[in-house]
Amino acid sequence: MSQISIEPATPARFADVQLTWAGGGDGRSCQCQWWTITNTEWQSTSQLEREQLFRDELDAGPVPGLIAYVGGEPAGWVRVGPRTRQRRLARTKNFAQSREPWDDDSVWAVSCFVVRREHRGEGLNDRLLEAAVDFARQGGARLIEAYPLDPAEGSKKGSSSLFHGVVSTFVKAGFEEVARPRPDLAIVALDLRS
Repeated sequence: MSQISIEPATPARFADVQLTWAGGGDGRSCQCQWWTITNTEWQSTSQLEREQLFRDELDAGPVPGLIAYVGGEPAGWVRVGPRTRQRRLARTKNFAQSREPWDDDSVWAVSCFVVRREHRGEGLNDRLLEAAVDFARQGGARLIEAYPLDPAEGSKKGSSSLFHGVVSTFVKAGFEEVARPRPDLAIVALDLRS
């Protein structure tokens, strides 16, 4: 297996993130803005406008996610950061069962994964999640929350719908299931103080 490294998505790595997103799923059209803007804003923006929003987000900081490199080539992405910077999370009815206040900057969220087709099945989501936990801890997060799907509890999901991640990945990483808004959707959390 090739060497895997995971690096912060800095402005200098904009093109690497774009290459990662071009390898399958909805990353390229979404530009990982789904959770950062309202539905009205989403409906009124084009892919190019969302790309500029992402570029602006990188330029302004803080780092909104991490990039996995396999053999030096961009291969995967995870969005991780304060939940307050991902405004749509608080507006999502299925996430209302969160135990944490939505205005608490010490609660971070892992909300999106993208892995290029040719690197799926290599355990990159596991590695990205491990790096996201470390990144959140270093960034002062008290708790990390996520909203993964459980393919065992519903119809087969396509790769595009699994951008949330899957429950088993989070459980394996030590996250606790705190709510189940739908049979196929969980809210999981990891307390970083313990």
